[in-house]
Amino acid sequence: MSGPVLELVDVVKAYGDQPVLRGISLRVDPGELVAIVGPSGSGKSTLLHVIGTLERPSGGVVRIDGVDVAGLDDRRLADLRASRIGFVFQQFFLSAHATALENVADGMLYAGADVRTRRRRAAEALDRVGLAHRMRFTAAKLSGGERQRVAIARALAGRPAIVLADEPTGNLDSAAGATIVDLLHELNAEGATILVITHDNQLAASLPRQVHVLDGRQVPYGQEVMTRAAAPQ
Repeated sequence: MSGPVLELVDVVKAYGDQPVLRGISLRVDPGELVAIVGPSGSGKSTLLHVIGTLERPSGGVVRIDGVDVAGLDDRRLADLRASRIGFVFQQFFLSAHATALENVADGMLYAGADVRTRRRRAAEALDRVGLAHRMRFTAAKLSGGERQRVAIARALAGRPAIVLADEPTGNLDSAAGATIVDLLHELNAEGATILVITHDNQLAASLPRQVHVLDGRQVPYGQEVMTRAAAPQ
């Protein structure tokens, strides 16, 4: 049996004397679809940055696909990020005048694959998200939902151990958002390991597992919602 693709042990993060994460422990196994949910200011964005190795923790252990990131220098950390983590950002970060195929292929520039391999994997990933017929269209000519599918394809194309999706429906209307949620379920059913970071409790509730974060700490299911409801308006 393989080990976890993500493991956090008592992770803390502070900026100066301001603590943001306060002892987060988390394990994500291959094939899981997990939501990290919490309101604005809860620490979930910082947690995403630590999980994605974009920031180093102030304390605790972070392991990605079995690798303890604490022992890696910046170059090896960048290599790990490029090969083992796929990112889906709320703002898409696509080149408007590049085609969908080019956007996905360019996402593998730092993974060490040659041009032919990058384009082949990009085409396969776009087909996987239902955009094979749109791969020659520039991002500027795609709808918001289609651009998010391109972003997901880009995250998948490098065959990462885990995909981190940051508010994947945040910039979409309800219909397009529902389509993206369905796609995440489909990709997970095909074996993708996906971690969704969101403030949307309805989205989180639609996923098989939820991790609730409030004030930089994990809290029991439902406490985050009740705490917000009890807060003065």
